[in-house]
Amino acid sequence: MSTDWELLRRTAREMTSRSYAPYSNFHVGAAALTSEGLIVTGANVENVSYGLTLCAECGLVSDLARQQAGKIVALVVVSGSGDYCSPCGRCRQLLVEHAAVDGIIETPSGPIPIRSLLPGHFDFNRLEGG
Repeated sequence: MSTDWELLRRTAREMTSRSYAPYSNFHVGAAALTSEGLIVTGANVENVSYGLTLCAECGLVSDLARQQAGKIVALVVVSGSGDYCSPCGRCRQLLVEHAAVDGIIETPSGPIPIRSLLPGHFDFNRLEGG
């Protein structure tokens, strides 16, 4: 499956216009190609308490589940200016869990494995034998 990075960047940038960021005015959009060949998207949604804010990546994973779209194969996350936006720690864990083993994310230095965002990530194997 070939990745159309320009389409993903354009889609992620479009999603920034759909974000709800009245407090920080920091709009973030995300778009990913899935193992089922679909594009899933997300936009950040702030909350006045800040701690309940949902990152664009959270919305993207919700869209992934809603569409039963498989795993993330290629991902782009951008700010309102269209620049790369690095996922926060919580989102890195969420993305690793929902990415294909060889899933990649676009960065300013080129695509890298999503799993490399969070070395030693928590996974199902850590739940067994507790």
